[in-house]
Amino acid sequence: MAKSKLHSGALWQFRLSILIAFLPFIVFFSVLSAAVFNAGWFIFLLFLILIGILLAEIFARMSYDRWFYEFTDTNLKLERGIIWKRYSNIPYERVQNVDIHRGIIARIFGFSSVVIQTAGYSMPVHGRGIIAEGLIPAVSMEEAEKIRDFLMKKISRKGSGL
Repeated sequence: MAKSKLHSGALWQFRLSILIAFLPFIVFFSVLSAAVFNAGWFIFLLFLILIGILLAEIFARMSYDRWFYEFTDTNLKLERGIIWKRYSNIPYERVQNVDIHRGIIARIFGFSSVVIQTAGYSMPVHGRGIIAEGLIPAVSMEEAEKIRDFLMKKISRKGSGL
């Protein structure tokens, strides 16, 4: 099977997460500039916001263009990263559960996130949902259902020999 790309709605998810990450820096530098430059802080704040939006757009597009997943006969391969590439191979034997998440952004843009929980890796994190080894952050709703069905069949075959 060939490498698959994420749903195009993932760009919005990436943009918003990056802008939220930049928000504390924008606030910090705008307060600092207000204290140092008594008059020009508002213009500096607008400049910081524009820079933040520009950086978020660049980072979102680069993240989207470098995120791939592939299902092989024995495992799921994930490839992601801009500066540091991260490659994951998840053998189907380690898959324990497959969840589909549809947050507000996902529902607006028509995509789902597939969370693949594996033995020894998945854990709940307060306020952030579940951190899982196998996360496909944005696929169409139909594709998410197909992925879940495919993996659940692999899980049921694994357990049938016990």
